[in-house]
Amino acid sequence: MTHPGPAYPANSALAEDGALLLAGCDARELAREFGTPLFVVDEDDIRARARAFTESFAARSSNFDVHFAAKAFPCTAVLSLLGQEGLSCDVAGGGELALALRAGFDPAKIHFHGNAKSRRELREALEAGVGHVVLDNEQDIERLEEIVPDGAVEAVQMRIAPGVSPDTHPSISTGGPNTKFGFNLEAARAAIARVHASERLDLEGLHMHIGSQILDLAPFRPAIEAIAELGTFRTVNLGGGLGTVYTDADVPPSIADYVESKVSVVHEILGPDVRILDEPGRALTANSTVTLYSVESVKRNVDAYVAVDGGMSDNLRPMLYGARYQAEIVGRFGGGTRCHLVGKHCESGDVIVQDADLADPRPGDVVVTPATGAYGFAMANTYNGALRAPVVFVRDGAARAVVRRETYADLWARDVA
Repeated sequence: MTHPGPAYPANSALAEDGALLLAGCDARELAREFGTPLFVVDEDDIRARARAFTESFAARSSNFDVHFAAKAFPCTAVLSLLGQEGLSCDVAGGGELALALRAGFDPAKIHFHGNAKSRRELREALEAGVGHVVLDNEQDIERLEEIVPDGAVEAVQMRIAPGVSPDTHPSISTGGPNTKFGFNLEAARAAIARVHASERLDLEGLHMHIGSQILDLAPFRPAIEAIAELGTFRTVNLGGGLGTVYTDADVPPSIADYVESKVSVVHEILGPDVRILDEPGRALTANSTVTLYSVESVKRNVDAYVAVDGGMSDNLRPMLYGARYQAEIVGRFGGGTRCHLVGKHCESGDVIVQDADLADPRPGDVVVTPATGAYGFAMANTYNGALRAPVVFVRDGAARAVVRRETYADLWARDVA
């Protein structure tokens, strides 16, 4: 047996008869049992990546914490698994907070993000007892000072846009000087002074996040140098950003190299006693998961189109910002027919893989797209009345559903008239 490639979960294999095995489970059998579209998650793959992050940080620092960016895969079972591995959690809204609490995270190990936090969400965070709130803007400061009870002090961090833009898509570049997130360097000094003067807020540190799907580690140094100019703090939160493999063209740094690049610069510039927080998301979950589809139609107009039973309802990233994926016919890996792998939705832009290379695609085939464990489930929707896909965990040859497929009744469950 051989491994199908770096975009696939660690415990994947191609059998001699062409079968795709996911942690010992035949992909075609999974499609038959659970239906398609289907998210299939290699449980041990996620656990191994979580341990790689914590072990890499532990080898370089005795004062750190790794937070899972819940937005990448806000599934209760995934959150629970990462909590079991000792990770903390970063949430970006009241819904993600509720999911993290339901998954069993200690509230003190949750930190609360967001660039447009409502008073209700801030109250929910305070009532839950989150470890800290990340201040994004002046309104965060004002609202927290209003709602923190008399005599209490809330731990906060301040998000800084350090003016550094890595080589990634503009939609996931978040650290430039003109971003929707955080205080730029010019505004940060006054905001820091204001929080230092507050009797209800304790500014424990600074936060930065320069972007996602980062394949070049060099931009982290100038970003850390920039926030160092704002003063000395107990904690620095370095965000996440480590890229992953979506296609064979992607060559991301290792987790160990990513951690080394950050920790070494922090120790050099900020000192060895600063507590380091990091927030990996896609690097923990993307390659743990594949999506299985069924081919519904194959036709040629000018180009060949292979249409499956999912699409932008389960993977919106290609339509949002041209994210690239690869695909194969389960049982016939290796390609042969140049085509567009498209979804079933009433949009010409509903294209999962432009210029896919599939082996003689036919109706009824099962198609696999790897690296869908980040933002596929998170951005899933019911466009055209699509039923959101289930999530199945696989491990040691056994499969278990952790999220069921939606039903038609779910589509009108919130109706009140």
